[in-house]
Amino acid sequence: MTIALDRPVSLRFRRPRGLGVAAASGFLLLALLAALVPSLFAGDPLAADPMHVLEAPSAAHWFGTDQLGRDVFGRVVHGARHSLTIGLAATLVAAGLGVLLGLLAGLSHKCADEALSRGFDALAAFPLLLLALLFVAVAGPGTAGLIVAIGIATLPHYARVVRSQTFVVRQAGYVTQAVAFGDSRLRLVLRHVLPNVIGPIPVLAVIGLGEAILAAAGLSFLGMGPQPPSPEWGAMLSEGRGYLSIAWWTSILPGVVVTLLVISLTVVGRRLQRRFEGRTA
Repeated sequence: MTIALDRPVSLRFRRPRGLGVAAASGFLLLALLAALVPSLFAGDPLAADPMHVLEAPSAAHWFGTDQLGRDVFGRVVHGARHSLTIGLAATLVAAGLGVLLGLLAGLSHKCADEALSRGFDALAAFPLLLLALLFVAVAGPGTAGLIVAIGIATLPHYARVVRSQTFVVRQAGYVTQAVAFGDSRLRLVLRHVLPNVIGPIPVLAVIGLGEAILAAAGLSFLGMGPQPPSPEWGAMLSEGRGYLSIAWWTSILPGVVVTLLVISLTVVGRRLQRRFEGRTA
C-alpha cells in the first residue's frame, strides 16, 4: 500500500469528523440522562432486593444487579449526576482561582509574580491524584472536600495560561492607550485585560472536566469521596471489586461508562483546542 505524498499535509492527517461528533453526542446523552434521572429511572438506587442478588445483565436489569440486589444501571444513571456535579464544581473552582491568581501574577511586580509562579510550579509538580488525596486527607472525605481538593490540584493549568496571556495583553497598544487616557487600574483589568486573556479557559475547562471526573472517581474508589451506599461511580467500582470473579458487571460496566465519558470529553476538548489555535486537522 502506498501513501500519496503529494497530497497536502492537512488532508493526509486530518482526523475524521465523525469522531468528534460521536464524542460530543456521548457526553450530551450522559448529561441529559443525569438531568432527567427522576423521570427516566423512578426506582430507588439505594433499595436492596435480596431476591435478585448478583443477577447477570438481562432485559429486566440491563447492567445486572450488585451484591445487595440493587439495579446497577439505575445506580450508574443516578451516579452520573453525582460525578458530573463534582467534576463541574471542581472545574469551576479551578478555573475561577486559576484566572484570579494568573491575573494577579501577570499584573504584579516581579517579586510577587515570581512567588506565585513558583507556587504554580510546586502544585503542578505533584501528580493530580496524589495532591488531591493530600488535600482530602486534611479536609476529610466527602463531596465538598473532594471538590475543593480537585479544584486546587488542577488550578495551575489555568493560572499559567492566564499569566502568560496577561503578559502579552498588558503590552498591547489598546492597553497603553487606556492608561494614557487615565483609566483606573480596576477598569483597565475588567474592560481590557480580563476579556482578552480568558479566551483559552473554556477549552481548557472541557478537557479539565474529564480530568476532574476521573480524579473524583479515583478518590471515591479509595474511600475519600461520597461514602457508600451513595451511587457515585468510584464508590461503585470500589464496592464491586470484591465480586469481579463471580459478577464482573458490578465494576466493569460502571468503569466502561467512566472511561467513555472521559474519552468523549478529551476528544471534544482537543477538537476545540485545534479550532481555537486555528488548526483544521
